[in-house]
Amino acid sequence: MPGRTALYLGRIGEHWLLLENLLAFFLAAVLLALAPGPDLIYVVTQSALRGWRTGVTIALGLCSGLIGHAALVALGVASVLMASPLAMTVLKALGALYLLRLGWQALLAVWRGDLVDLTVAAQGPDSGAGAGVPLAGWSLYRRGVVMNLSNPKVFVFFLAFLPQFIEPSATGWWDSQTLQIVVLSGLFMLAALLVFSAMALLSDRLGSRLLQQPLAQQLVNTFAGLVFIGLALKLATTEFV
Repeated sequence: MPGRTALYLGRIGEHWLLLENLLAFFLAAVLLALAPGPDLIYVVTQSALRGWRTGVTIALGLCSGLIGHAALVALGVASVLMASPLAMTVLKALGALYLLRLGWQALLAVWRGDLVDLTVAAQGPDSGAGAGVPLAGWSLYRRGVVMNLSNPKVFVFFLAFLPQFIEPSATGWWDSQTLQIVVLSGLFMLAALLVFSAMALLSDRLGSRLLQQPLAQQLVNTFAGLVFIGLALKLATTEFV
């Protein structure tokens, strides 16, 4: 009887430690999602200009892109790619070019004087990076996926961050490292989606009041364009291997 009690208490202790580990990972993921980066900036600016539905649609695409990074880590492909300077250079170039494209589109909207009718924009996701480039919901979702998959920083982050929370000595149903990666990746996607969606709602509320003036819209697009171009240049000069 004492042996069974000790075993039962031991299992409770293991489950409690697992819960603590998952909670710590989730909180860390929330903080990392809140860190300023191209994904968050894009969600915020587009939500301010086009409404929260646009921001949430983009956020869904961004979080879906995380599945690709998680799969690479789970299958061990990430380690192989990280060891290849050529592969990382190609991925870095694609990411930089995509950020440059987003920045150019935003600045082009400023140059053309494209404005957003906020009463229409709030009705649904129908915008691109620039104010005058209409996009359907699927296009916005796809843009979020591509933006995330082409960002090598997310790729490197998954390779460096996830393993810190994997327990090689875990027993029972949690002993599979592949399962651990799947669960942790799911928690990270949930944290990112919650943060991005909350920022989309907040930006929509603020944007509907602050962006009624054409000048304010042009300033937002100018800021977004310059930031994306700056991020592209920074990414192009970053060494990952």
